[in-house]
Amino acid sequence: MPGIGLLGFAIFVLIIYLLSAVTILREYERGVIFRFGHLLQRAKGPGIIVVFRPFDTMARVTLQQEALEVPPQDIITRDNVTLKVNAVITLRVVDPNKAVNEVSNYRYQTSLFAQTSLRSVLGEVELDELLAHRDKLNARLQAILDERTEPWGVKVVSVEVKQVDLPESMLRAMAKQAEAEREKRAKIIHAEGEFSAAQRLAEAAHVLATEPTTMQLRYLQTLTEIGVEKNTTIVFPLPIDILSGFTKLMEKNIAK
Repeated sequence: MPGIGLLGFAIFVLIIYLLSAVTILREYERGVIFRFGHLLQRAKGPGIIVVFRPFDTMARVTLQQEALEVPPQDIITRDNVTLKVNAVITLRVVDPNKAVNEVSNYRYQTSLFAQTSLRSVLGEVELDELLAHRDKLNARLQAILDERTEPWGVKVVSVEVKQVDLPESMLRAMAKQAEAEREKRAKIIHAEGEFSAAQRLAEAAHVLATEPTTMQLRYLQTLTEIGVEKNTTIVFPLPIDILSGFTKLMEKNIAK
């Protein structure tokens, strides 16, 4: 009887041990197993896995995309403009074994590499290029970081320059430049309008010169437009052609 009781106790302890060894990993999780300190070739999961502790130790690794925010960095561009620039990095683990075994903390080291890369890459370009061609700079930063993190089993999905803080003096200078550009465009548009108006007036004068009668018709049209206002005093210029007609008529009567 004592032997049966001891056997039952051993079976009970074994069942408890097996139950505690069972671990459930989600679809986006993988378990990196070290057995007697040696790394197993393949990470386990997802689903139900068995970890025989204390012989096995497991590190959970997520395969979800993660976003890291790079703190603002002081940058001097190629045209000697001081800026504060921060960025956002999106990355994911593609090889859990390397992400655990090759680097102590892949998030922290990726953030440090991103800070140095951000300063070096943006320091090689001018301010106008930084503001106008941000997509190209993002792609270049992504290629540099992805090359560095590939040995760790980490893939850099994207890098986005988030915010560019300009000094107050540069903001005022850019505002003056934008105002000058708007004034330049306004003067050009005004000059083009004056040129078009001058061309039309020249064409109208040419037409009026070919037909003298049209000038009298233009007088009458102007009177019609002015006559809409009842409180307007109209001074009507007497055309010289009418006076010349009267003069000729009087000369004929005198000759008779």
